[in-house]
Amino acid sequence: MQVANLLRLVSLRPCRPSFSFAATAMDGDLDSCSLVLCGKSSVENDTAKRLKKENVLKLPDDTTKVSLFLDSEMKNLVRGDDSFNPSLFMNSLSTARFGRFLIWSPRLSSTHDVVSHNFSELPVGSVCVSDIQFKGRGRTKNVWESPKGCLMYSFTVEMEDGRIVPLIQYVVSLAVTEAVKHVCDNKGLPYIDVKIKWPNDLYLNGLKVGGILCTSTYRSSIFHVSVGVGLNVDNDQPTTCLNAVLKDISPASVLLKREEIIAAFFHKFEKFFDLFIDQGFKSLEELYYRTWLHSGQRVIVEDKIEDQVVHNVVTIQGLTSSGYLLAIGDDYQMYELHPDGNSFDFFKGLVRRKI
Repeated sequence: MQVANLLRLVSLRPCRPSFSFAATAMDGDLDSCSLVLCGKSSVENDTAKRLKKENVLKLPDDTTKVSLFLDSEMKNLVRGDDSFNPSLFMNSLSTARFGRFLIWSPRLSSTHDVVSHNFSELPVGSVCVSDIQFKGRGRTKNVWESPKGCLMYSFTVEMEDGRIVPLIQYVVSLAVTEAVKHVCDNKGLPYIDVKIKWPNDLYLNGLKVGGILCTSTYRSSIFHVSVGVGLNVDNDQPTTCLNAVLKDISPASVLLKREEIIAAFFHKFEKFFDLFIDQGFKSLEELYYRTWLHSGQRVIVEDKIEDQVVHNVVTIQGLTSSGYLLAIGDDYQMYELHPDGNSFDFFKGLVRRKI
């Protein structure tokens, strides 16, 4: 069951990893990939050793050879300056569950494929990070290559109540925006105002810089949710990125690091997720509405009357309990807005239902 979608974030420029630690990872070999396993504590590191020994992690494409390495085996190898640094991430992480088990790869087809295909083998809250993706996943099943500088990761969540699974994308979006603020505050940097475009895009200064993908399967009375995040941190193509905006505001500022942002994300997400499960999304709505782009927005909806499409204007008020847009018409009737499923832009072709 697909819950949400991640739209295309980054360009199609061909890239090569600057760090190759095994023959299987060299020369951009698309028939193989290397995964480095890393843990926050001895518990997670023991899991890494077990997974490597049992060699159970696979990709959906059975033809791709997967080579597993422990992070301890990588200590003496030289990494490129733009490679993800697992040690910096783990040292910045302060969570009880999420992010504590890391799978990192310099080049990977899709982080989402790794966590969703191996969900049952991984501890809940495990995260997969890649410097480059060459088969990034999106709503329209587009495939693209994501360049270095983009923070790309996917992680696992378990949920019991299927009625609130569709809302998890909003919790994730909010945690991303709050993580960016947190890192800027900690480093004494100017405020970067990342906004949420419903349902799952992230915008900065009117340009898209990120997006969320959530998919789920139902097994043994539990929803296995795989969450994917893409955020343009240090790649200014094809739109812009956080560091480009930061340098425009303050050229002398230190730059944001992907490792610090993802660590701050899990700190925020873990807190928000607990509130969400215990108290519902209502506990996060006020903060969410301060962060999204749509309060008071006037949008056009389509009504079908006697086989003719009629356009009407409504004003967005918030979200319904099911996660769709809540709007009010000029007749003061409340409506729930749904995408018609035919447009790449969720705000084109909206249809309404009285509530």
